[in-house]
Amino acid sequence: MIIAAAQFLPVPGDIEANAARMAGLLTEAAGRGAGLVVFPELALTHYDLALIAADPVGMTVTADDARLAPVREACRATGTAAVVNAAGRATGGGSRPAISSFVIGPDGALVTRYDKVHLFGDENTVFAPGSAPGRCTLGGIRFALATCFDNSHPEVAARAAADGCRVSLASSFHGSAERVAGYAQQARDHGLQVLLANGMGTGGSASGCGLSGAWLPSGERVAAAAEWTGPVPGDGAELVFTDVRDRITLMADPAVAAVPVEECGEPLVDVRAAEPALLVAEDRNDPLGAYAFLREGMLQRLLAAQKSLPDGLRLQFVEGYRPPGLQRRYFEEYADELRAAHPDWDAARLHQAASRYVSPPEIAPHSAGGAVDLTLVTTEGEPVDMGTPINASPEESDGACYTAAPELTPVARAHRRVLNAALTAAGLVNYPTEWWHWSYGDRYWALATGADHALYGPTEPAGR
Repeated sequence: MIIAAAQFLPVPGDIEANAARMAGLLTEAAGRGAGLVVFPELALTHYDLALIAADPVGMTVTADDARLAPVREACRATGTAAVVNAAGRATGGGSRPAISSFVIGPDGALVTRYDKVHLFGDENTVFAPGSAPGRCTLGGIRFALATCFDNSHPEVAARAAADGCRVSLASSFHGSAERVAGYAQQARDHGLQVLLANGMGTGGSASGCGLSGAWLPSGERVAAAAEWTGPVPGDGAELVFTDVRDRITLMADPAVAAVPVEECGEPLVDVRAAEPALLVAEDRNDPLGAYAFLREGMLQRLLAAQKSLPDGLRLQFVEGYRPPGLQRRYFEEYADELRAAHPDWDAARLHQAASRYVSPPEIAPHSAGGAVDLTLVTTEGEPVDMGTPINASPEESDGACYTAAPELTPVARAHRRVLNAALTAAGLVNYPTEWWHWSYGDRYWALATGADHALYGPTEPAGR
């Protein structure tokens, strides 16, 4: 997944204008391949504590605030998530607002809200501190949320790493390059990739210096925006990008296997008979037709996704259920290919690498009937440009099979965004190394959505 930090000079107190600007930057970032965009601390109003204190109702928002509609719509239209930091209206009977990060998912719905825990200076007179750590999973990657002064407390990053987070997302308003440079140490000390969206301009008595950036777990800085030192023409907007696709949660991750299964008993159905309107590929070498089976609940979600597609496009179902024996054969054959190409790799590395492309048999979503490989076609059934064919391996496609691959044509990227938006809104999750693989109810789905357990375990069609 490519993630981006956006810095710009907000219009003080103009939530509608700033939300519209965020929507524009989000759309631009999505066009350049980003799957997630992070904005600076209090960017929805500008970092001006006196302004917020003077109008604690008008300057605060809730997740469903109408003024955030442009951001939600941009997320839906592009299939991109956003972290919008704002003065969040008090919850739970409190009287003071919080400094809140609202994580809006690619379907435009709220993923989570994180309230800044460690307030700094005069923030203590305006805001109430939060108490819960910020966590979310997007695109198979577990993210930690932290706001500005939170990052001065080493236990925040340590807890994030212990919780299995791969990336720390910081919405901040730092005034010096020295403070920004401290994120390199945070990355190094805790093995986290760090993305900083830092504010710019003067808000009340504080100034933001820009310099939004990204750091690898080694501490190496791999992206940096310009420093703000004074007024510039326009709003000085800039986007910085970093790629975390090689740190996604793979099927071979022990966290996937650790998800418990509470089988719901939902039957497998033959989609060809149950829903003739769903286009099913016919070129499968499977005389028994097992590939055309799917859990009933998964099928209903596919139909809902198809209804939401733009005119002129429809889904093409390529493969659903896969018997456990066939899954094992696919996995072993691909592992053999990797072993021949990389004779120096040990068994653990081969197992992990193979899971980028074929799920380990013991936790395979296809064998649970909760996964489908599919693509977009025209209403006449003609293929459209998706960047690679279905089932193109990472080696064959030079990584273009990854859902958020950076070097796609604009047309292919647009089609992937359409597919992602429709399926995500229907409740499915994508395996980020394969743009065509989506699932619901399986262990990977449960891990990605935070569900307590999977709904589907390995199964067999009735009467087989």
